[in-house]
Amino acid sequence: MPVMPGAEPFSADPEGAEIGVVLSHGFTGSPQSMRPWGEHLAAEGIAVRGPRLPGHGTRWRDMQATRWPDWYGEISRAVDELLERYRSVFVFGLSMGGTLTLRVAEEYGDAITGICLVNPSVTTLRRDAAFARYLARLWPWAPGVANDVAKPGVTELGYDRVPLKAFVSLTELWALVRDDLPRVTSPVLLYRSTADHVVEPVNARLVLDGVSATDVTEVVLHDSYHVATLDHDAPRIFAGSTEFARRLHATRAEAGNPA
Repeated sequence: MPVMPGAEPFSADPEGAEIGVVLSHGFTGSPQSMRPWGEHLAAEGIAVRGPRLPGHGTRWRDMQATRWPDWYGEISRAVDELLERYRSVFVFGLSMGGTLTLRVAEEYGDAITGICLVNPSVTTLRRDAAFARYLARLWPWAPGVANDVAKPGVTELGYDRVPLKAFVSLTELWALVRDDLPRVTSPVLLYRSTADHVVEPVNARLVLDGVSATDVTEVVLHDSYHVATLDHDAPRIFAGSTEFARRLHATRAEAGNPA
């Protein structure tokens, strides 16, 4: 199916860049939710990749045939590309994009200079989620979770339905990532919205308590909902993550780590 206008993947390689960032959008979302972040980073001289996860950005039925290894594979390919070109490589993710980011950190170890998470998901407290595996055999979708934005006039480009087979695969990824959180040793910058109607606060606590990284920063956002990368606090996220990347890149360069 054709990609929805605005949901296309994006990339930029500013001249002289030494830092590369992979930006991962969320479940049923699209690169549109990450594009302003990518544009900010590129304007700051940082190379970016904003992949479109398989099954996303077209129609919700396309997600039914995809599973978490498909989504992770798209992110890992972008990571591999940047690792070949830049001295310092980061992964930034929103919601399920944060889940995939954590998985990259678990798998790649010190090759990843740092990760930035915005309202990452590793579980849910919704009771109906426990029955999703059985419901998926009878009915293909549940009500959507996209477009949780406080800022007036802003719309997230995502599906209005949750494909249940794909959601069941997401829960399997959650369990894997939770079990392996101690493997995360890269520095972590985590942004959490106090008013999030999609991801419960327990998610951030599980991540912060579970990782082994010693350089961990939590920033609480009081003026944004779940899709904070398109919300009132977006400039704060963009500026803070840029400083985070530059600081860690400078540390890596001083240590003499090879490109």
